[in-house]
Amino acid sequence: MSTIIEINDFSAPELDIYARLTENQLLNRHEPHKGLFIAESPKVIERALDAGCIPVSLLLERKHIHGEAREIINRCGDIPIFTADFQVLTNLTGFQLTRGALCAMRRPPLPDLGQVCSGARRIAVLENIMNPTNIGAIFRSAAALHMDAVLLTPGCSNPLYRRSIRVSMGTVFQIPWTYTGHESSEWPHPGIHLLKELGFKTAAMALCDNSVRIDHPALLAEEKLAIVLGTEGDGLSLSTIADCDYTVRIPMSHGVDSLNVAAASAVAFWQLGSR
Repeated sequence: MSTIIEINDFSAPELDIYARLTENQLLNRHEPHKGLFIAESPKVIERALDAGCIPVSLLLERKHIHGEAREIINRCGDIPIFTADFQVLTNLTGFQLTRGALCAMRRPPLPDLGQVCSGARRIAVLENIMNPTNIGAIFRSAAALHMDAVLLTPGCSNPLYRRSIRVSMGTVFQIPWTYTGHESSEWPHPGIHLLKELGFKTAAMALCDNSVRIDHPALLAEEKLAIVLGTEGDGLSLSTIADCDYTVRIPMSHGVDSLNVAAASAVAFWQLGSR
């Protein structure tokens, strides 16, 4: 039976994990097995639970304890449930976006690259994408548009940052993902080499003179394809583009030269995804 704890003061230490710890403190790089993340809204919490994530505590608007969050409480077992008046909780930045429910959870251990790619035909590879909103949007598109997995280089924002989880609508818990390595020096080598050993052809999304259109028949015919997307602004590094099997462009009109990386990912996943 969960213990319900009333919070009357926004400065109460019980709220630190939700209100005052930074993303880096939650991530706990020095002791990653102790790392935490915050899932916001009932649907996102349910998706995290479905993926096997372990809850530590819940923070709920009082009315949800016997309402919308009742099933979540039943699934979470014997953990503390913090609750407070709505006026106390509105001090939390973005509380209105959480639909009155937050859950602190333990970060699951990451699988290795081979495990994530096992059985996959289409994967997305994100190079140094730093905006959590873009990460979340890309994951949502990847899950919806037939990607089997997502790989991130070490320079990417963490998919379990709160904004990324929220923007992804919890799809970060539905699609397999991991990092290409622990150090930035591991990408593009040996990262791309490892993908090729696993049987993937690599497609760099970039605006280059020698690129092929995204609807090129050779791309659609590839049995296993890794779609590589670059950081905001600068795009993919020249060394990554040189090492990929294809350089791919999305045809533009009205003088527009490029799309935001999240928008470009949706187009690429729809055209090249495994269906």
